[in-house]
Amino acid sequence: MKNLPEIELLISIAKVLDGLKIDYYVTGGFAVSVWAKPRFTADIDLIIKMSHREKPEFAQKIKNIFPKGHLDLDQIDTALARHGEFNFIDPETGMKVDFWVAKDEDFEKECFKNSQTKDIGYKVKFISPEDLIVSKLIWYSQTNSSRHIEDAQSVLKLAKVDQKYLKKWSLKLKLEKEFNELTN
Repeated sequence: MKNLPEIELLISIAKVLDGLKIDYYVTGGFAVSVWAKPRFTADIDLIIKMSHREKPEFAQKIKNIFPKGHLDLDQIDTALARHGEFNFIDPETGMKVDFWVAKDEDFEKECFKNSQTKDIGYKVKFISPEDLIVSKLIWYSQTNSSRHIEDAQSVLKLAKVDQKYLKKWSLKLKLEKEFNELTN
């Protein structure tokens, strides 16, 4: 059975990152679909540990695999300098891959440490369900978008999670209000 186009896209990207030894994990709506209920998402979100030194080879490999795809090298430079985001758009699937450059923060380090490999036709690293819930609470606190709280509720309901871990990080990141909304 052939994988869905978005799975094939993710596998291709993961192989590039693995080949270059760029640490990463998948987060966002795609990770929600892995840990809870599948839901539509128009993009794939990856947190990556990439440096300026790795940029040329990364960009070349992506262009070799997806010659018609769009990858803005200036956007990558800005993202690397600011620990921000750059993206790649695959015209074949219409999917966008958002690459978020990892920040040097405790929670981000914890997410990398706790990431879990799932075999989706290739072994891909995903954010843990607990860290996904906490990251969704962070996004909810910043955007007030109900999508984030719904995603967190879905993962909380369907994945086996460590409640103590969730409480610890909710307190540490000052997300008590959001955590209480999630659990009540």
